[in-house]
Amino acid sequence: MQAKYPLKIQAIRSKNQQARLYVYFPLPLAAAIGLKAGEEVQWELLDRGELHLVREQVSSILVLRIINK
Repeated sequence: MQAKYPLKIQAIRSKNQQARLYVYFPLPLAAAIGLKAGEEVQWELLDRGELHLVREQVSSILVLRIINK
């Protein structure tokens, strides 16, 4: 199963500071992998067109599977 979440990079410009770029993480995607606010992650650059988000500690996720009969 592949899910895509198009988004735009946001720029925050503060007076007397360089612009900072932000990427938001869509809530459905965060919920699917159990990502929580405040969790520390890092980007891994594979090439100019691909980044991987790396989590040092992955919390266990309770998954409920509903089977329709």
